[in-house]
Amino acid sequence: MTDGLNTWVTWQEIHRQPDIWRQWATTLDSGGLRAWIAEQTFDEIWFCGAGTSAYIGDIIAASIKGTRAVPTTDIVANPAHFLTDRRPLVVSFGRSGNSTETIGTLDALDALAPAAPRLNITCNKDSALATRTAKAPTKVIVLPDATHDAGFAMTSSFSTMLLTALALFDELCDLPDRLSALADQLERLLPMFESTARPSRAVFVGSGPLAFAAREAALKVMELSAGDIPALWDSTLGFRHGPKSFVTDATSITVFTSPEPPTHSYDTDLAAELRQQFPLSIVEAVGPGGDIDIEMPFGPAWAAPLCIASAQVRGVIWAHDLGCNVDDPFAGQGTLSRVVSGVKLYPVPA
Repeated sequence: MTDGLNTWVTWQEIHRQPDIWRQWATTLDSGGLRAWIAEQTFDEIWFCGAGTSAYIGDIIAASIKGTRAVPTTDIVANPAHFLTDRRPLVVSFGRSGNSTETIGTLDALDALAPAAPRLNITCNKDSALATRTAKAPTKVIVLPDATHDAGFAMTSSFSTMLLTALALFDELCDLPDRLSALADQLERLLPMFESTARPSRAVFVGSGPLAFAAREAALKVMELSAGDIPALWDSTLGFRHGPKSFVTDATSITVFTSPEPPTHSYDTDLAAELRQQFPLSIVEAVGPGGDIDIEMPFGPAWAAPLCIASAQVRGVIWAHDLGCNVDDPFAGQGTLSRVVSGVKLYPVPA
């Protein structure tokens, strides 16, 4: 089933995540960083990034009250709308830390909110997020080198940045114990995610934080297959309102089930309905009590990396089966690149 898959760097990076989490939990100074955050003056907390890095913010904001996800792509497109007369704590995520929108957001902050405190979380110690100076109070968290994924698709970078932010903004916990428990669980789950049944298209749905986990899962499948496997995401209750028309025979439908009532009931009701309506599709519940049972004692946001790992693993297997270059799916096309390029930045209006 997995013959040849270990030759792909992306496959190795997916399976490296448990060890990364365990080691990082003992290195991250979460207590000192939480104290620094508490000392800052700000109106609200923003989680900012582009693409997968933006979805990190979506997952956290759907879980932690009083926080907001603001994609850097939105800030750069209309900086005055977001930053005029505002003083947010801006938490920026970036695997490379050098994307055009990352630079554009730093420029916009310098011009329109120069005193707003910044917390930069990046996997690249040489990036703009890691090295650029600012007048604003700033802290930088550089993740282990192993999280600076060489593959096109973000995997360990995504999960470790998400868990880092949760460690700082969710309720205080024993981080080494928590990340060790998640790492142990992922090691058990990874073989269960392997599948040779390549679908014609894929759907991922969930509720709350797991709706945005579904968004990241869908992106992984499309990226790794270079678009040869179209993928859709939605919320559990939103899926019936039109997006269900995406389903055809041989569609893989994954429902990320929440541990929380009444959410869990809505998730399992949808899975049962889809099995009845689409008998030729593969419908799978992934989560507490599901076809793949994922325990979520710390809540759905902390479990999001476990759910998304199912799409990471299957995305690689399906892309490999299609004959794709898993580590660089768009090689030779010139349409997408590992670090987004080709965006022209325009001056920020004063």
